[in-house]
Amino acid sequence: MNKSYTTIIVQSKKGVCTVILNRPEVHNAMNDLMIAELTATFKEIGNMENVRLVVLRGNGKSFCAGADLNYMKSIAGYGVEENVKDAKKLAGLFSAIYSCPLPTVALVHGSAFGGANGLLAACDMVIAGENTTFAFSEVKLGIAPATIAPFVIKRIGEFGAKELMITGKRFKGPEAEKWHLVNHAVKENQMEEELQKVTRQIMSNGPEAVKATKQLIGKVMDENKMDELIDYTARQIAQLRASGEGQEGMAAFLEKRKAKWVNL
Repeated sequence: MNKSYTTIIVQSKKGVCTVILNRPEVHNAMNDLMIAELTATFKEIGNMENVRLVVLRGNGKSFCAGADLNYMKSIAGYGVEENVKDAKKLAGLFSAIYSCPLPTVALVHGSAFGGANGLLAACDMVIAGENTTFAFSEVKLGIAPATIAPFVIKRIGEFGAKELMITGKRFKGPEAEKWHLVNHAVKENQMEEELQKVTRQIMSNGPEAVKATKQLIGKVMDENKMDELIDYTARQIAQLRASGEGQEGMAAFLEKRKAKWVNL
């Protein structure tokens, strides 16, 4: 894949394709362009010759801080149908990662807020640093983690989702591992070693058998329901963004003030 990107870096070496979020100045926050570049990349990776594993990671201090501030400003004034269209682009990204025929591993450090959890949850395996900070912070903005929900809830289940998504609390790597949001939470200086361990394990297996096994698991889990869920969740987040509460929540965030419902 010999392409030039603005927001990501794609490297391929010894059967491993590494996709690096590359907006370190804003903690790799996602904007329209990053969403488009990541979506196209993950749709193409499955057809790359000699690639057997995909690693998703972030450049700089954080894996991903969620949505870019300017991106949030641009969608704050969208109506419902514009919001549906926008939400489906993000859902399409998560779906492209989830549907990648090759095994995918996310390496998560620094912070993973909001939509960043959709990126990692769509991957097959996740390695995180113990001090990584996670949060499903959407409820703080008067909206819901709708677009990421199909992928996150597959990982953490109904009651884990209720605790983490309804409280919107911040939590660290060990708790993320407890809820199965990540597979392994390790010390930051052991993350590369853990990645190499997983890489060796996967690369010692038959490449076609690995792809067939991933496909098998998807069939058993009835992955065909995902399209229905994506449509439902896109419409839910669109309605919430356009609602009075959603407009107030995003305005409060952008203006760096407390939302009107905060009285504690």
